[in-house]
Amino acid sequence: MRVFVTGTAGFIGFHVARRLLSEGHTVVGFDGMTPYYDPRLKQARVAILEGYEGFTPVTAMLEDMDALKKATDLAEPEVIIHLAAQAGVRYSIENPAAYIQSNVVGSANLLELAKAIKPRHVLLASTSAVYGASPHVPFLETDHTDEPLSIYAGTKKSMEAIAHSYAHLFRIPTTVFRFFTVYGPWGRPDMALFKFVDAILKDQPIDIYGEGKMSRDFTYIDDLVDSILRLIDTVPGSALPAPAKDSHSPSAPYRVVNVGGGTPVALPDFVAAIEDALGKKAVQRMLPMQPGDVPRTFADPSLLISLLGNAPATPVDVGVRSFVDWYCEYHQFQRPATAFDTRALQKAS
Repeated sequence: MRVFVTGTAGFIGFHVARRLLSEGHTVVGFDGMTPYYDPRLKQARVAILEGYEGFTPVTAMLEDMDALKKATDLAEPEVIIHLAAQAGVRYSIENPAAYIQSNVVGSANLLELAKAIKPRHVLLASTSAVYGASPHVPFLETDHTDEPLSIYAGTKKSMEAIAHSYAHLFRIPTTVFRFFTVYGPWGRPDMALFKFVDAILKDQPIDIYGEGKMSRDFTYIDDLVDSILRLIDTVPGSALPAPAKDSHSPSAPYRVVNVGGGTPVALPDFVAAIEDALGKKAVQRMLPMQPGDVPRTFADPSLLISLLGNAPATPVDVGVRSFVDWYCEYHQFQRPATAFDTRALQKAS
């Protein structure tokens, strides 16, 4: 299978591309290599992908329509997996233009090219942040999502709406997946897990926003990749039986799917899992909620289970230990002595 994957230097895109390549597929990877965080981490991911014969990297921005068209012409994709985005809730307040250009303009460029390419399936990454501070939990794909609390969430919701229009007008089979706090080896430095591990190992305090009264539906990266790859063959508009609570559009071959386990973890419990993995206590600095943040995320995985038969289920303590193992190896810290050895899990991920 020929697959065009955007964001292959990023955390999720890297893992998706590596899994596709390991299964013998051909991948053209597209990434802007922006300096939002240390480009050396992105370069290290790409270097691993370049070890596969079927991988071709392209460095350019989604906003560059000419470069994007050349890349898709090279790929001749049967499937498009769009994972590239300007990520991060807090940075979107500082630099909204970067989010509008990448997440809205860049995504629209890709959809415009998909109109001519006619792939058998386009899969787009969105976020649980579109649910805002909804009091209705767990979050269901058909819930109201018109009140985003951050510019990041607003741009992702915009992408979803534009994608539905393209699916309707040009009959492009499209699946949008909403991610729920994805974590694991090779994760982003701006994510809480990376920041907490880094600070604790350096004997620095960690910032606990919302005074610890928050929870997140964490999704381990391997579980996420499994779901994405299996959803490739679950094409909206096909003759597959309609599952319960389906979000399939009545006017387009378009579906939204939560990719989350439906098991939120309170922030204090998440910190405790990190402390256990490191064998070291954190110095916690309690702070108020930050602008644009949400108090909780909580996926209803019913649709995902109906489509695939299961949902992400890796326990947070297992996933956190795997991340700690990777972090210590990548940064050449002495690996903490723990009662649970996850090196086999880390190697597999």
